[in-house]
Amino acid sequence: MEEYPLEQLVAIKQKRLEEAEKVLAEKKALLAQEQEKLASLEKKRDEVKEHYRAKLDQLREKLDAGTPTDKIQQMKEYLKIVAEDLKIEEQKVQNQQKVVAAAEQQVEIARQDLFKKQKDVEKLKIHHKEWTHEMHKIEEQKEGVATDEMGSAMHTIKKAEKKRKKHG
Repeated sequence: MEEYPLEQLVAIKQKRLEEAEKVLAEKKALLAQEQEKLASLEKKRDEVKEHYRAKLDQLREKLDAGTPTDKIQQMKEYLKIVAEDLKIEEQKVQNQQKVVAAAEQQVEIARQDLFKKQKDVEKLKIHHKEWTHEMHKIEEQKEGVATDEMGSAMHTIKKAEKKRKKHG
């Protein structure tokens, strides 16, 4: 039987599928890294937030206890610094959330590309199966015609032999 005419195309599509699988794996790994970084930044932000709350509670206690004004002023200044740190950490978290969202989008694009390439390969497999089936049918027909021709030739030969025997 002859070689499948789309064999090179199958090889190309298969290679593209493998590349798409690799790209998806890379995008997923990158997403995981960015999610870890986000979790780390959220943890740091939460620690700063907790520190801010603790210092705020401490300031309230000192105010209730009648602590001298200069001490209160120092605590308020420190609280402003911690609040500024908290803003910075919150901004880092928000920026990282955008990076994670972009990485998620890249994973989705890679996933869709992989799906498309899987469909391409699957279509070619189906076509190959149909082509092979068709080739077998053609081969069987050729064999059938050859058998018919041989049978017909044998019949003619036998007929001729009978005639010769009768006349000879």
